[in-house]
Amino acid sequence: MGISRQAVFKKIKAGQLPARKIGRNFVIYNKELSEIISGKLTNKMKKEIEKAVEKTINEYSETLRLLGQD
Repeated sequence: MGISRQAVFKKIKAGQLPARKIGRNFVIYNKELSEIISGKLTNKMKKEIEKAVEKTINEYSETLRLLGQD
């Protein structure tokens, strides 16, 4: 999105970004995120974000699975 992590949290708290709090984390659904960034990012930026999301899911999926077992 081209802004810092703190700026994202501020926008969530101000109601400017639709997000749902799950545990200690905030979730922004793909559909809503796509609508938010569709007019603001280039295709290159969108692909970089998609890669980052996939990487995060790959790296943390096992941890999330284990947390879900508790």
